[in-house]
Amino acid sequence: MSHAIRPETRRGRPPAGQSTLSRQAILGAAMDVVDGKGVEAVSMRTVARVLGVDPKSLYNHVENKDALLDGIAGLILSRMVVPDSCGDLREDLTAIARAFRGAALAEHPRAARLVLTRPVESLITLEPLEVALAAFLRAGASPEVAVHCLRTMLAFITGTLLREAEAAFTLALSDPDMATERQRTLEAVELPSVRAAAPHLAKCDHEQEFDFGLGLLIDALECRLG
Repeated sequence: MSHAIRPETRRGRPPAGQSTLSRQAILGAAMDVVDGKGVEAVSMRTVARVLGVDPKSLYNHVENKDALLDGIAGLILSRMVVPDSCGDLREDLTAIARAFRGAALAEHPRAARLVLTRPVESLITLEPLEVALAAFLRAGASPEVAVHCLRTMLAFITGTLLREAEAAFTLALSDPDMATERQRTLEAVELPSVRAAAPHLAKCDHEQEFDFGLGLLIDALECRLG
């Protein structure tokens, strides 16, 4: 259910049709704020305004703003559909990475930065880690090496998706007119390699870039483990 931000506040009473205030309702309202105005707009006061309650009542369910932001990240990750293992390292890692990308960017792109940067200390993060670690172990890695491989993969995914998420609302390189202007600018510089690559530097298909980089990473991991 979508909540519109309203100016009125019901001190100590939940909105009509909602008998009790809950952590889940608070996180849902916070998600609405992020979707509508971005992460910067989230505060205990703005979320309380969405719910039509006194801001103080939120503290019975959420400790502070940081806990609220962590909760949003956890809520999004909890909706991630973890793929079943097929027993093949490349296919398993590709499926996990794509599932994470979908969870981080698909439904709530303006909350992606939270998913990628907030600490989520919950069991919900362990299931995808289990699938990835199991894939590395089956490929012959020791538990220690499997963790190194996992962290290398997470570093690639996090960095790549952060770049994609931060670019999503600037239209840089994705807007056709801006891409054409960027290409002309690059073709005019006195740098031959940049000029030659200008048509490709001026545009970016984020999904294609993600798959290309992921493929290179898995190539390297297979080589190391093989």
